[in-house]
Amino acid sequence: MAYLAYRRRGRQRDPSRDGRRERDLARARERGRDRGRAGEWIRDRWRGSGRDRGQAAVEYLGFLPVLLAVALAAVQLGLVAYAAQQAGTAARTGARSASLREDYAGDCARAVSSWLNASCVPAYSDKEVQVTSTVYIPSVIPGIGFGEAHRTATMPLDH
Repeated sequence: MAYLAYRRRGRQRDPSRDGRRERDLARARERGRDRGRAGEWIRDRWRGSGRDRGQAAVEYLGFLPVLLAVALAAVQLGLVAYAAQQAGTAARTGARSASLREDYAGDCARAVSSWLNASCVPAYSDKEVQVTSTVYIPSVIPGIGFGEAHRTATMPLDH
């Protein structure tokens, strides 16, 4: 029956594991242990001795800070990418408004998410306007700054 269960799952049976529990039980009986003690001896052998109990929890606690640091780094990387994308959006919106001689600063601030701080600075020439936006990159960890994201967009002046 066990062979069929292995075949149904598409796996081959491991012949080295056949009868291992029965062999261990026979060895325990040969050593003079009664049936109850033989079961305990096999359980200890298969599950580990009492000395090893809780070791997985201790290893998990040791690995947990590393796991949290990787998760925070991934979130911070996402925030950096999002801030850079929002800076590009603000620069394009500000350049479009500045080319029409409208309120570029207000349009630039409204183009980004409300929780991001954005500012735009225009540079006019005789035929075009170039707007540089700056977006502050928020930090997941307080006290550590990641600076600002800068993007520039150029639009022709609409006369």
